[in-house]
Amino acid sequence: MSPTLLVIDTDPGVDDAAALLLALTSTEVELRAVTTVFGNVELATTTMNARRLLTLASRSDIPVAAGAARPLVHPQAQRADKWHGTDGLGGRADTLPAATPLDPRGAVTLLADVLRAAKTPVTLAPIGPLTNIALLLAVHPELAGKIDRIVAMGGALRGGNTTLAAEFNIYADPEAAHRVLAEESVPITLVPLDITMNCWVDGQWLDELAAAGPRCATLAGVIDHGRKQHQRAFGEDRVVLHDAVAVLEAVVPGTLSCTSMPLSVECGFGADRGAVRRAESSDSRPVDVALSTDVPRLRAEILRRLLTLDGAAATA
Repeated sequence: MSPTLLVIDTDPGVDDAAALLLALTSTEVELRAVTTVFGNVELATTTMNARRLLTLASRSDIPVAAGAARPLVHPQAQRADKWHGTDGLGGRADTLPAATPLDPRGAVTLLADVLRAAKTPVTLAPIGPLTNIALLLAVHPELAGKIDRIVAMGGALRGGNTTLAAEFNIYADPEAAHRVLAEESVPITLVPLDITMNCWVDGQWLDELAAAGPRCATLAGVIDHGRKQHQRAFGEDRVVLHDAVAVLEAVVPGTLSCTSMPLSVECGFGADRGAVRRAESSDSRPVDVALSTDVPRLRAEILRRLLTLDGAAATA
């Protein structure tokens, strides 16, 4: 069976790093491209981080293109430096190998080129703000049929992590999120905080990752920044790998159990800006919202795949 064609749109980001390397250690998919977006830190940094991570995995053959540097309409209200470090990789970006070259095409052009060239539908996994995806669908509506589905990390039905109502990725560009989640017809699986917050890993999990070899140790060091921040904030030995949960679903469809519902995104400027809600209108298209999974199995599966990073990368 041929591997699923995959493109990851990302803003690395501690958990983005785990998600990207998870895709690279998953034989079920062929990662055709990586596109970057503003988000956890500024675009120049997220782009450099994506390039460094591909070099770490010995996959500089995969093109990386820079995308949106800001939201569609209004300035970004908040970044996530506290949780990811000012360099986006927990203060360890400079310890990663020299970056793979940047593709001269912008993200939207690269996305469009990948879709046009693909002989089978492509899965898109946006794990940052949805700005690039909204732009792609607006500029190239003729390519929507080349997308198998979009598996997006974002949103929260029961309270956010950036405001009381909103999750970070959606809050970063609510207008783009509303366009993608509520106004487009491409099949979408949304992976919100409601499920990812349950899928945390702890120090023992990280120790096992770090012991597997130098590449795994580098990734574990990056993730450990998020663990320490969580310990300081909540007094718990854990870190949540939000984006890796979404990418595992993109790699292995059905990993997460979903409920279909129409969604809307609050784009006003009140306290609810960026909130994702079940739409009141029955005319809105349905989105598959991931709400449950076998958590111990998911944790073990992410670790199992990442543990092959050193051996897999060495022979790539």
